[in-house]
Amino acid sequence: MTRSINCCTTHHPRLRAVYRGGVHVVIMGCGRTGATLASEFESRGHSVSVIDSRADAFRRLPSDFKGQKITGLGFDRDTLTAAGVNDAYAFAAVSDGDNSNILAARVVRETYGVENVVARIADSGRADVYRRLGIPTVAPVPWTAAQIVTRLLPGGSDMEFEDADAGIVMRRIPLNDGWVGRRYGELEKSSGARVAYVTRFGEALLPDAATVIQSGDDVHFLFATATERAALKSVGHPPKGAS
Repeated sequence: MTRSINCCTTHHPRLRAVYRGGVHVVIMGCGRTGATLASEFESRGHSVSVIDSRADAFRRLPSDFKGQKITGLGFDRDTLTAAGVNDAYAFAAVSDGDNSNILAARVVRETYGVENVVARIADSGRADVYRRLGIPTVAPVPWTAAQIVTRLLPGGSDMEFEDADAGIVMRRIPLNDGWVGRRYGELEKSSGARVAYVTRFGEALLPDAATVIQSGDDVHFLFATATERAALKSVGHPPKGAS
């Protein structure tokens, strides 16, 4: 198989230098998601290698991208070795093929021992299966659908983050007006949720138990998925004893 490598600096010396202040991340797929991830990781001081089967896909990367651009298959061992998988802290499989993503994720995890692996899977049913097999997956369709529903229907809550493996969700949930004047400690106790942060007058606020709830507070909650229904009910209703 023909493989081309476009590296802006020397191979391993640069990786070792970057490791002093960051980690090495390998990304399979240079579509919009892969290019965005590569730029984001590099901006945070990490070393990045991007793999794609089409050389022209690298045009999506910023002109000042300093990482490796490797043309090849993300589950091919020679390609992965050239991308520095042996030194990788994390691997993201975000190509446009579900089968390729899951195959690459399994090879990287099982053959090279990289623990921080995630695969993008468009088929949400398959994503659940692979998640149960120990391969963390991201299924964009259900998340996108949930976002659209909550923005179209009145009184909906916004899903902002979900770790399906850990069973943790972060949502922005509208508060019932009956909570205004109460304290956030009482709200947390009643809902069984943790307040992650509050947006008040356009500024982020990290409230403590004594912080008083004000009208217009935009509250972002963290809670276990098993308690989601109870938390939504508690937050959406006035507190006990409210007139």
